[in-house]
Amino acid sequence: MSLPAPLSSEAVAHLRAYLTAHWQTPEQYIVGVFKTRDVLLLAEDHCIRHNLDLVHALIPWLYRAGVYNLGMEFGASEDQAVLDQFVTGERYDEDIARRLMFNYNVGWAFKEYLDVYRTVWAFNRTLADSARKFRILNLSYKYDWAKAPPVRTPENARQIYLHGPVDAYRAELVRREILDKNEKILILTGTPHAFTFYRIPIYDFNADNFVRFEDRNLGQRLYQQAPDRVYCILLHQAFESKWQGGVERVFPAQGAIDQVMAGFTDKRVGFNLRGTPLGDLIEDSYYASGYGDFRLGQLADGYVYERPFAEFEGCTLDEAFLTEANWSEAQRQFPDPDWHRRPATMAEYWAQIRKYADIPLRYQALR
Repeated sequence: MSLPAPLSSEAVAHLRAYLTAHWQTPEQYIVGVFKTRDVLLLAEDHCIRHNLDLVHALIPWLYRAGVYNLGMEFGASEDQAVLDQFVTGERYDEDIARRLMFNYNVGWAFKEYLDVYRTVWAFNRTLADSARKFRILNLSYKYDWAKAPPVRTPENARQIYLHGPVDAYRAELVRREILDKNEKILILTGTPHAFTFYRIPIYDFNADNFVRFEDRNLGQRLYQQAPDRVYCILLHQAFESKWQGGVERVFPAQGAIDQVMAGFTDKRVGFNLRGTPLGDLIEDSYYASGYGDFRLGQLADGYVYERPFAEFEGCTLDEAFLTEANWSEAQRQFPDPDWHRRPATMAEYWAQIRKYADIPLRYQALR
């Protein structure tokens, strides 16, 4: 993996000086946002280990800042009462944790996501009995993948998504549980769901300039309701190429972020994008499609960088997640069978899960 160097030495020096003057650790930066915002969406490329490590580390920071909720994309709201009791109980049971995750996604066998339950439980055990407890808010609901046909259509989608469009459901849940109650929440979710003011381009060959813009995802819906209360931070990740889509991935800002960060020994930093020289960096990935002169700060409010792509690792597989007892249910409810076939054997299941968590493989086409 070769590191692009799009900036002149003078531009790099200017940006390094700016970062040095405004340096904050990711924890300091994220928690500081809550002084003026109530909903902060962390945009992740799924299954990158250090992103989950950051979420684990943030729990006590959030609590001290008066933020008592963590929103998780990977969890079913039908299990909320059980989850609330579980993370405030006297005993931690790994099998309950696995079942809660399995209920939402039978393929999400990743230890770092599961261990968010353990981290919150352990933190709550440090609090006085009378103290308010930290809460994990499940943002999704249970889908019925058993009814998924080879091709997804509006008619059969209703049989899978029993409560309607997923991000509409999530936004309504956040409105009801957080915004209406004047609460605060950190939400960990996939990048497309986290965007707020930015609209996602969709190739449409009957649209002007052959692109239309999507604004109905979770963060976008929340931003439309309460623009002054919602914030989006990108966790460092590769983007899809404008020219090759997901077949090829590219460095954000043409590699300028990594070029700047190569000059620092301590690489863990969070910083604003909008209205800053870092936000003014040229961005020409898929996200720039249809926009003309596009800049990184048009994607999100802020950015967190922790390490270069060559050091990215995938999440750890929890080998006890799938058993002979739950295998038939896992096979029946394996998600998105129109994207990848249902595993015929337990070995094939683990092969698919292992491949998904192979971040070097995912990023091998990075340029």
